[in-house]
Amino acid sequence: MSLLDDETLWRSSVVANCAMNRERGLAGYRRELGVSLELAPGTRWVDLCCGTGKALAEAAREDLAVVGVDLVDHHMPERPGLRFVVAPVDQWEPAEPVDLVTCVHGLHYVGDKLGMLTRAVSWLAPGGLFVANFDIASVRRADGSPYGRVLTKALRAAGFVYDTRRRLVSFSGAGRPTVPFSYLGADDRAGPNYTGQPAVHSCYEAVS
Repeated sequence: MSLLDDETLWRSSVVANCAMNRERGLAGYRRELGVSLELAPGTRWVDLCCGTGKALAEAAREDLAVVGVDLVDHHMPERPGLRFVVAPVDQWEPAEPVDLVTCVHGLHYVGDKLGMLTRAVSWLAPGGLFVANFDIASVRRADGSPYGRVLTKALRAAGFVYDTRRRLVSFSGAGRPTVPFSYLGADDRAGPNYTGQPAVHSCYEAVS
């Protein structure tokens, strides 16, 4: 299998395209993530792979700090309490701890998915929450076979909660978890995943 490095992956037509910039509103985010998104004043929320940012625009208020990050510049206009960043989500990081990190169907297009999970959790303030759609089947060995339960067990041992039925991964509270896998590269020819859209497989080798 020929694997892509990050910079090559960012230029892939599977990853760098406006079709993945979804139009979900706040109600759609609530359904996908299973969280209320009733944000208390002062909440700092980062949404990765934000797409157009429609949900963020609906939630934005002057007493919030909402940031949407996406590789493609296809965002709604900024407003008080809301700003957008055009950058690879696996390269960007916030300047200070945040209370909520979300990623709705965006990890499907990230190369180092496990690295993104642990980085995003490291941004959380005490009492913070990370939650994202995540397909265990997209994490593969070098030979292309899925890790399956081996990965699920490792994530849970690191403090993540993985909902197999809903394909959701979450982490509560500040932390710097690690998982015993070394990233090898990505395959953008994986084809459609459970969403029906083309996605990226991420390949790793297990480390002791």
